[in-house]
Amino acid sequence: MRITAQLDDEYTSKLEFLKRQNGLSTTGVIKLAIETLYALRRDKPENTIQELLASDFVGAWQGPSDGSVNCKKYVMEYLD
Repeated sequence: MRITAQLDDEYTSKLEFLKRQNGLSTTGVIKLAIETLYALRRDKPENTIQELLASDFVGAWQGPSDGSVNCKKYVMEYLD
């Protein structure tokens, strides 16, 4: 698989640092990053949506009960 990515200066610097420090190519850094993230998540694949639903994130804000239907109206009122 071929991957194309756009990196800003900060991430380009970080990529170059990782390549130098680990003696890896860009492909090697990407593979290592994927392996690392995969290892962190493989034992908890079901936790992504369940963790969010069980967290304080859902229902953390208050607002009008019709906010999802009339969000443009409320945004425009706020901006005025």
